[in-house]
Amino acid sequence: MTTLSHPPISIAPTPAPAREEQQFVVRNVSWGEYIKIGELFADRPALRITYDRGTLEFMSTSPRHERYKRWLGRFVETIAEELKLRIVPGGSMTFQREDLERGFELDDCFWIANEAAVREKLTWEPDKDPSPDLGLEMEVSRSALNRMAIFAAFRVPELWCYDGTELRIYLLQPDGTYRLSERSLAFPTIPVKELARFFPPAGSSDFLTAVAAVREWIRTLLNKPS
Repeated sequence: MTTLSHPPISIAPTPAPAREEQQFVVRNVSWGEYIKIGELFADRPALRITYDRGTLEFMSTSPRHERYKRWLGRFVETIAEELKLRIVPGGSMTFQREDLERGFELDDCFWIANEAAVREKLTWEPDKDPSPDLGLEMEVSRSALNRMAIFAAFRVPELWCYDGTELRIYLLQPDGTYRLSERSLAFPTIPVKELARFFPPAGSSDFLTAVAAVREWIRTLLNKPS
């Protein structure tokens, strides 16, 4: 049985009106307790767990969150396919570093520039392996933690954040902060912010039709035949 750290764990419920996603924060959680808790909830894909130096956040993800994640991830795959780039998709895998006392799960992630370094890896080793080149975040609701600072500590070079309306690109700077960018580092020839228009209102288009439209758009940009 895990022994609690001192001071004792305290739970801070997140006051909020009714919303799609729910979250709560637990404080004074040791690294060992965080690891044990993560193991207990390993089979709960709709539960996102973030740890930041003693503070643990649980967030459930809504159907809208999961749909946006799936669509944007497929758009990334489609761009890479049309550009003939090799990628390794990481999904919402967990990244943990004890030396930083931090851990997180991106909504989706990809190795692109560093694809060869992780192609044959089934586990991520923080002392050997690069962080993903591109992370996706669905901002349907706000985290109680500064997740951007956590991503920066892991040196994730690029983040795409989608809030249901706008797609924003953030690039990691030498000073360890993120700055908004008009262009993607992973796909510099593609104006990826325009992908937001391929997320149709609910019921107006099916998934594969949207993917086909993205593919056609990319081929037009590249002057490739349909």
